[in-house]
Amino acid sequence: MKKIILPLGLLFAFGLGLLTMSFVSSKNEEKHVEKPIKLGVFSLSLSVKDLKASKAFYEYLGFSKMGGDMASNYLIMKNENTIIGIFQGMFEGNMLTFNPGWDVNAKNVKKFDDIRVIQKHLKSKNIPLTMEADEKTSGPASVMLTDPDGNVILLDQHR
Repeated sequence: MKKIILPLGLLFAFGLGLLTMSFVSSKNEEKHVEKPIKLGVFSLSLSVKDLKASKAFYEYLGFSKMGGDMASNYLIMKNENTIIGIFQGMFEGNMLTFNPGWDVNAKNVKKFDDIRVIQKHLKSKNIPLTMEADEKTSGPASVMLTDPDGNVILLDQHR
């Protein structure tokens, strides 16, 4: 009986060691996950038929103008931390918009990922871009892509 217990005990200890190493290894792999890219403040850009009517409608919902201009056919409106852009005659359909380098008040943030860094990251993941920033430049630039469901995403850096 003792001859059977010793090999079974060793086998059990070996199996437990393998299981523990596997768990520790998977925990270490989690630590090496890429840091998420910083896309900046989010807003929804809406293509509207009548800027004046849309402005009034969103004001009823508690939004107020924070940027833009009626004469230029667009307004940026805010309700607490929710931001929308309403644009007349500038593009078709609606877009998800991110502004690297800005906070919810369109103020500069100290640390942000430059649009060209974000573009390089997207390309490394083989994400097709419909509009690219010139990687030889710095400052304001834009990148555009489409998600798998056809939603257009604009990454628009203003600084």
